[in-house]
Amino acid sequence: MGDAVREGDAQAFAELTDRHRRELQVHCYRMLGSFDDAEDLVQETFLRAWRSRETFQGRSTVRAWLYRIATNACLDFLDRRHRQPRPLVAPTVSRAARPGRTSLPQVEVPWLQPYPDRLLDPAAPPDGEPDAALVAKETIELAFLAAIQHLPSRQRAVLILRDVLGWPAADTAALLDGTVAAVNSALQRARATLRQHLPERRMEWPAATDPSRAERAVLQRYVEATERADLTALAALLSEDARFTMPPEPTWYEGRAAVIECWAPALVGPAARKDWWHVPTRANRQPAVAGYVREPGRSRYRALGLDVLRIEGGEIVEVTAFSPRVFPAFGLPMAR
Repeated sequence: MGDAVREGDAQAFAELTDRHRRELQVHCYRMLGSFDDAEDLVQETFLRAWRSRETFQGRSTVRAWLYRIATNACLDFLDRRHRQPRPLVAPTVSRAARPGRTSLPQVEVPWLQPYPDRLLDPAAPPDGEPDAALVAKETIELAFLAAIQHLPSRQRAVLILRDVLGWPAADTAALLDGTVAAVNSALQRARATLRQHLPERRMEWPAATDPSRAERAVLQRYVEATERADLTALAALLSEDARFTMPPEPTWYEGRAAVIECWAPALVGPAARKDWWHVPTRANRQPAVAGYVREPGRSRYRALGLDVLRIEGGEIVEVTAFSPRVFPAFGLPMAR
């Protein structure tokens, strides 16, 4: 960090730190699970960095220094909030589990929000830094984000730094003012807890970032079936043990029949929403679609919600629906 920054040159400070803004936002998002909170904590990170700029001694990179500040800002935030996932209430459940499938704990993360893919693409560290890590699908998708919210805050930080960002144990220990032994112990406990809350196969995290043609095809069929109010076609897209949740609502639906029963009133019958408009998008490296409806006698479509799909083997295995309050983050209007 140059002398101009230490002496209070705000423009020089901004030029030095802004290049890391997006990746720090992703880091805070993984720590907190909330897009809104992550934005706030990035601002807090830069405020803390500005106030402590004179203490930077150059023994680490500016990036590592900012990660230390961001991580500790998130830990302070979590210490104040004491947020815990809560049990889900299940009014409709159709249990038709596949042989050998282990059902996930039925809990909800009320503060969970989606992260727009349009902001993920430039989130890799700049200048080809050796510890740069791509934002891989399996470390940003909603299933992973929800699972790590079950970890105690310091275990969560250790797991993200070690297994997601690939930091050495010694660097992680230095960031957290701990020991290598404590970091290794926390990592083992975090991994064990994570296995209890991740869907099958999600402990393997290949660096897949691009939407597949098959995913796009499934999403298109999902949109077309919804616009036709074709419950049979929607059912054909769902896996037998598909799951539907609506954070922050404490309800969940498991099983194809239960999910279709939940969706039916909005698609068929006297209270159905018949005039739909859909805008495909991407969230958390997963296919997503923003839904708009036009009420009788109205000229414009209003925002209804954002569905994020998890697709495995050509089937929709989970749909997470969010309220339209997330639309601005995706650059989507509230009416069309």
